[in-house]
Amino acid sequence: MTNSLKKWLVSLGPGIVTAAIVFGPSKITITSKMGAMYSYSLLWVVIIAIFFMIIFTSIGSRIGLATDESVLNTIRRQYGKWISGLMGIGVFLVTTSFQAGNSIGIGISLSEATGTSATPWIILFNVISIGLLFFRDFYKTLERLMIAIVALMLFAFLTTMFLVKPDVGGIITGFVPSFPLGSTGLVIAFSASCFSIVGAFYQTYLVQARKKVNPASVKDNGNGFVGMIVLGVMSAVVMICAAAVLNKQGIQVNKASDMALALEPLFGHNASLLFLVGLFGASFSSLVGNATIGGALLSDGFGYGSQLDSKVVKGFIAMVMVIGSIIAIGYEKPPLELIIFAQSITIFLVPFIGVAMYMLSNNRNLMGEHVNTPFVRYAGAAGLLVLTLLALYNFNELFLK
Repeated sequence: MTNSLKKWLVSLGPGIVTAAIVFGPSKITITSKMGAMYSYSLLWVVIIAIFFMIIFTSIGSRIGLATDESVLNTIRRQYGKWISGLMGIGVFLVTTSFQAGNSIGIGISLSEATGTSATPWIILFNVISIGLLFFRDFYKTLERLMIAIVALMLFAFLTTMFLVKPDVGGIITGFVPSFPLGSTGLVIAFSASCFSIVGAFYQTYLVQARKKVNPASVKDNGNGFVGMIVLGVMSAVVMICAAAVLNKQGIQVNKASDMALALEPLFGHNASLLFLVGLFGASFSSLVGNATIGGALLSDGFGYGSQLDSKVVKGFIAMVMVIGSIIAIGYEKPPLELIIFAQSITIFLVPFIGVAMYMLSNNRNLMGEHVNTPFVRYAGAAGLLVLTLLALYNFNELFLK
């Protein structure tokens, strides 16, 4: 392998980590549901959501390249400690609330693959995840783990897609925008989960961590692009599989593993197992990554820093994992009140984070040569409008209906 190719692969690290965190079991459930209910007709939504995710991941990368101190520390200096503190607490609460779903995804994928109870698997992989925190260089461990899991997921889902032999014509027409009757809720849900502003925000921290490990590997701000393309490919492939298998049979999707159950009678146990491998990868990567975001940003919001090798940060990360696993074991699915709580925090937090990122990245004194280009400025403004509309829609659904 040549030196330049090795450097390029290393520079993909932060973007791949972000993609692995965002692509969790909830994404598999939503994309499977979209394919099951509306066949290939909503594939165009992937393009729109990924476009805005690329823009804000690029903004996060730019901030990470331009600054040596953490984003929340920069926000604390620019706008006050209360703002940074509330943002850290908000992200922690959101990630903790959704951590149960990641634990449940691990439990379901392994219990259905082995015919055993989900609880021991949830406990085992949370213990393994906490064990990873004790590795000497946690960032390097996290990056290598995520790259391996993303490769595993791509293999599992792409192989599944070739097995199910989807309709190529249907796939092509699916990229033409249309709103099938009753699809608005799913379009909104997918856009909100795929255009993950918290994931884009954490990209800044990942780029800074990569800078410390190898400054030469992050010379440009495009290192999130490939990761976001991978995220889009995985989302589209799961939707295509669902359209080819579930939609044809009229099977409804209630959880991420429903696709695996539908594959078995058609293509045998190995096909079902293959999809469960992908589901496990999505759940485990989100379990580790989601907890890392929550713990690091809570620590940084309180002024303790965000270094992944810090004992305080590791303690908060472990706390997110423990709380998530307790909820997962105690309930077959996370309590409705918890989901509503997490969504209500997200509604107000997401546009706020988006605006903070946008303002920082347009600040020429702070950003220097990494300040937003005119295209990123305009596209970022459009992204903020989308975030606001999503927040208003969710607020209406949760509190006014």
